[in-house]
Amino acid sequence: MIVELGAFALVLALVLSVLQTVMATAGRMRRSPVLAGAAIGASIAAALAVAVAFGALIHAFAVSDFSVANVAANSHTDKPMLYKVAAAWGSHEGSLVLWCLVLTVFGAALARARNLPFGLKASAIATQGLLGVLFLAFAVFTSNPFERLNPAPFQGASLNPLLQDPALAFHPPLLYCGYVGFSVCFSLAVAALIEGRANASFWPAWGRWVRPWALASWAFLTVGITLGAFWAYYELGWGGWWFWDPVENASFMPWLAGAALLHSAVVTERRGALAGWTTFLALLAFTFSMLGAFLVRSGVLTSVHAFAVDPERGLMLLAILGVTAGAAFALFAWRAPRLTGGGQFAPVSREGALVLNNLFLTAACATVLLGTLYPLILEAMNGATISVGPPYFALTFVPLMAVAFLILPAGPLLAWKRGDLKGVGQRLIIGAGLALLVALAGWLAFEPRKALSAAGIGLGGWLVLGALAEIAERIRLFRVSPGESLRRARGLPLGAWGTVLAHAGLGVFVLGAVVETGYRVEAARTVAVGETVTAGRYSVRLDGVRIVEGPNYLAEQGRLTVSLRSGGAPRVVTAERRFFPAGGQTTTEVGLDFRGLDDVYVVLGERGQSEAGAPAWSVRVWWNPWARLIFLGPAIMALAGVLSLLDRRLRLGVGKRKAAT
Repeated sequence: MIVELGAFALVLALVLSVLQTVMATAGRMRRSPVLAGAAIGASIAAALAVAVAFGALIHAFAVSDFSVANVAANSHTDKPMLYKVAAAWGSHEGSLVLWCLVLTVFGAALARARNLPFGLKASAIATQGLLGVLFLAFAVFTSNPFERLNPAPFQGASLNPLLQDPALAFHPPLLYCGYVGFSVCFSLAVAALIEGRANASFWPAWGRWVRPWALASWAFLTVGITLGAFWAYYELGWGGWWFWDPVENASFMPWLAGAALLHSAVVTERRGALAGWTTFLALLAFTFSMLGAFLVRSGVLTSVHAFAVDPERGLMLLAILGVTAGAAFALFAWRAPRLTGGGQFAPVSREGALVLNNLFLTAACATVLLGTLYPLILEAMNGATISVGPPYFALTFVPLMAVAFLILPAGPLLAWKRGDLKGVGQRLIIGAGLALLVALAGWLAFEPRKALSAAGIGLGGWLVLGALAEIAERIRLFRVSPGESLRRARGLPLGAWGTVLAHAGLGVFVLGAVVETGYRVEAARTVAVGETVTAGRYSVRLDGVRIVEGPNYLAEQGRLTVSLRSGGAPRVVTAERRFFPAGGQTTTEVGLDFRGLDDVYVVLGERGQSEAGAPAWSVRVWWNPWARLIFLGPAIMALAGVLSLLDRRLRLGVGKRKAAT
C-alpha cells in the first residue's frame, strides 16, 4: 500500500508542477495575484508530494520489499540499515527521485521568497515548474522507481559494494543540492530575460536576488565534491583523490561556472555592470548540471560513479537538456543586445579584477569540457577510442588556474570603479616575500629537483597570505590601535569574512594538492608476516592476517604496524580485502594512519607465497604528505559560503535596494 501511495504521489507531483507552470504563466500575463498565489501553493504541494514519494521509496528499501524491482536490484536483507536507506538513491531511478525532490524543494523556497517583483517572480516560478514537469515526467514514464515484480524474488541482488560506504551515503544528497540548486539561478535568469528589462536600475537588484541561490548551491556542491573525492581516496585503493574521471568532471564544471557566477553577480549587484554575462553564467551553471546528469545516466561513460547504462533513457535526458538549454540560450541571444549599461569602470579596478577572474574560470571550465567530451565526439564520428587523462589537464587547466591564483589576492584590495595598482602592490609586498620564503622552504624540505612543485607551494602560500592581507587592510591592522582593529573586526559583515575564508581555503587546498601530488612516495612488495615495506619516512610491518565476518561480507584483515623511520611511537592500522557473496564482488578497505598533515596509506592485496614458500600478501604503501589539507581547504571554503549566506545583506527578506524601486 505504501508503494502505491508513493507511485501516486509522484504522479500527483507531476500534475501539480503542470498546474504551477500554467497558473504562474497565466498570473504573469493577466497580472493576477490570485493565479500567482495558486502557483505558489502548487509549487509547495509538488514538493510535499515528491517528499512523500521519496519517503515511500526509502520505506520500501528499509523493509526489503523485493516486490519493487528497484529494491530487488539494489538491496539485500543482510545490508546494514544505513546502506539500505542510501540504496534508495544509489540507483538511476532512486537518484532521479532525489533530483526531483531537490528541484521541487528549491522551487518551493523560490516561491516563498519575498521582495521579488511580481512579474519576475511569476516567470521564475513558471520556469521552475516547467523544469519540474520535464524531470518528473522522465521519472514517471521512463524511470518509475515503484515498478512491481511478479513474482517477487526471495532475495535482492544488493548494491554495488563500492557504494556501501558512509561518505557515499551522504555524498549524492549534498551533491544534488548543489547541482539542482543552480536551477533557481537558471529560472531567475530566464525570468529576467522574459521581463526584458533594459533599465540599469533593475540589474543591481537582480544580481542581489540571484547571489544567495548561487552561493548556497556552490557551497553544497563544494561539500559534495569533497566527499566524493574523499570516498575515492580511501575506498578505491589506488592512493589518489582525483583522477579527472569524466563523471568527476561532470560535477566540477558546474562548480567552476558557479564560482564565476558568484564573482560576476557581485559586479552586477554593486555596479549594475556585466548584466548579460551574469545572466549567461546563471544559464550555464545549471546547463552543466543537466549535462552531468546526462553523462552519468546515459551509458556513454564507463565509471564507478555512473548510475545507468541505458542509451534510450540517455537520449531522453539529452532531449531535456536540448529543450531547456536550447530555449534558454535562444532567449538570451534574442535579449542580449538590450542587456547593456551599468556603471563604467577602469581596467585597473575591482570590477576589472573580477572580469579577469571570470575569464580564467570560464577558460578553465572550457578546457575541462573539451577534455571530457572530445573522446565521446571522436568515437561518435569515426569510432576511434581515446582517453584524455591527467597529462592533458596538467598542460591546460593547471596553467590557467595558476595565473588566476597569482592575481587573485590583488582583486579585493582594489577600489571599485578605479583602483591604485601601486598601492595594492605595496600592501601585498610583505605577503609576496613570505610566499617566496614558503616556496624556498618547500623546495629545500622535500626535493630540490621539483622546482615546479615548490612554485606551487609558494602559490598556495600566496593565496593564504593574500587573504590575511585583505583582512588586515579591512581592520587597518598596525595602522590603528589594537583595540580599534578588534572593534573593526567585530563590525565586519559576515560576507567579508566569507570572502576571506574562501580565498584562504583555496590556498590551503592548493598547498595540500601540490605537496601530495608532487612529493608522494609509493612502494609495493609481497611480504610475509613480520616483513616490512618502506615508503619515504615510514616503514610498515605486516603483523598478521585473519578472516573476519562482516554483516554482509567476508574479509581478510591485515594488521600492520606503521613506524616513523627516524623514531617515534608506532601505530597499528588494519587493511582488508572484502568479498561480498550477494554480488560476487571483492573490494579493498585501506588502512590510513593520520600523521599530522600526512597520511600513510596501506592496501592489502592478494595472497601468494614468499620465496621461502611461506604465505605472503601483496602490500602497497603510499606516503601522502599534507593530504589532510586537500580536504580541509574545501571544508573552509564551504564554511565561508555558509557565513556569507548568514550575512543580513544576502537575505531575500531584507528590504529592496533603492536602485530596484
